[in-house]
Amino acid sequence: MNRRAPLTVAIGLTAALALAGCSADSSANSSVDAGKASGAKPELKVTGAYMPQPPVTDLAAGFLIVTNDGGADKLTSVTSDISDNISIHQTVNDRMQEVTSFGIPADGTLDLERGGNHIMFMDLKRKPLQGQKVDVVLHFEKSGPVTVELPVKEPTYNPPKQ
Repeated sequence: MNRRAPLTVAIGLTAALALAGCSADSSANSSVDAGKASGAKPELKVTGAYMPQPPVTDLAAGFLIVTNDGGADKLTSVTSDISDNISIHQTVNDRMQEVTSFGIPADGTLDLERGGNHIMFMDLKRKPLQGQKVDVVLHFEKSGPVTVELPVKEPTYNPPKQ
């Protein structure tokens, strides 16, 4: 993995997300049904996936919603042929921070959205263009891997709220 000086990475990530049209909303929506048995198998469905066309830099962000109709699970990593350097980030008080996983509560959701938690692609091998699709594999703690297509949208794209 190519390591850069922390300040350079922080500046680059901030610039990329700003150019991609990130908002200042740092909330990540989730819900939990306390009545769901903790041993139930997760039942995951991914919707609303997209990647804003990245700016001139070698960084991009990915957004999606994971809905869970079963027991709790965790998103632990993301892989793709577009980059060997992909991480998941949470946003708290308008600051990004890499995390090792995102919990997906039983009968709840994980929203990866602009201005909030997201997938970060660094050191892109190619710059995806609007209209193309980027294949990613989401890796979960309990569920098997899930392959998702991220349609590349215009930099200012904001999906309708579901």
